[in-house]
Amino acid sequence: MPDRPRVGLLATGDRWHVQALGAALERLGCETVLCPATRMTGRIDAGATVRAGEFGLESLDALLVRFIPPGSLDQIVFRIDALHAAHDAGLPVINPPRAIERTVDKHWTSRLLSVAGLPTPRTVAAEGFEEAIAAFREMGDVLVKPLLGSGGRGIVRVSDEDLAYRTFRALEMHRAVFYIQEFVPHGRTDLRFLVAGGRVVAAARRTGNGWKTNVAAGAEMRAHRPRPEEEDLAVRAARAVGADYAGVDVIETAGGRPLVVEVNGIPGWSALQGTTSIDLAGEIASLVRARLPARHAAAPRV
Repeated sequence: MPDRPRVGLLATGDRWHVQALGAALERLGCETVLCPATRMTGRIDAGATVRAGEFGLESLDALLVRFIPPGSLDQIVFRIDALHAAHDAGLPVINPPRAIERTVDKHWTSRLLSVAGLPTPRTVAAEGFEEAIAAFREMGDVLVKPLLGSGGRGIVRVSDEDLAYRTFRALEMHRAVFYIQEFVPHGRTDLRFLVAGGRVVAAARRTGNGWKTNVAAGAEMRAHRPRPEEEDLAVRAARAVGADYAGVDVIETAGGRPLVVEVNGIPGWSALQGTTSIDLAGEIASLVRARLPARHAAAPRV
């Protein structure tokens, strides 16, 4: 049997996505190995190596980052630094660690979207209470979000100054960074696009019971046929953060203007898969297959 490319799946838990991606990669002739994200080891002796569990990353032909679990600042920094080390040594890492850093940090994402000329809500990030209150007074109706996080968890809408005062004082006690975004009325829906390899491979409209439209918060998802301008917006948003693939969230204002509110560099698609016949894991696997070193470029598919 010809030598098969070995692709690592960096994850801890998240069984559905890992199984779907593993099966899709196997169909493309790859050998897949599970690399636990919580068991990273860096060794510096005769050389410098990085391991994830029992696998040395230098033995892989590519690494697909599926999930980096929450942890302390030390743990998160170490895991991302380990990915940087592997990437800098020439291992194709999808998504690249730089893109993961940019999309985990909401302020960095918002800044990159703005710099790229993409429409996004007014946003202020600050460490100081006074700056946070000033931002609230400027915008009047805001979403206060965790700087790091996903799934719509921990997001609070604040439109009363007394509530803003109490919210910001509570966050100040935890030495949190204030991430304050103008609330833009958009009904009960938004759009989610899955971008892979520079194109939109699936799109859906999410409908919630209120302004929160995250599936993790109970929203329903239905297939959406994107207009060309929507596809262009989603692709440009993924490109702005340097992601090979991404989940892009877009809201529509009352006047119909689209605004990009989030780009997820490690997106889930289990709910989105239920809206389309396209094999989304297969799309991601094909993207990984295309990033393999030249020695495997013409390897036969099985």
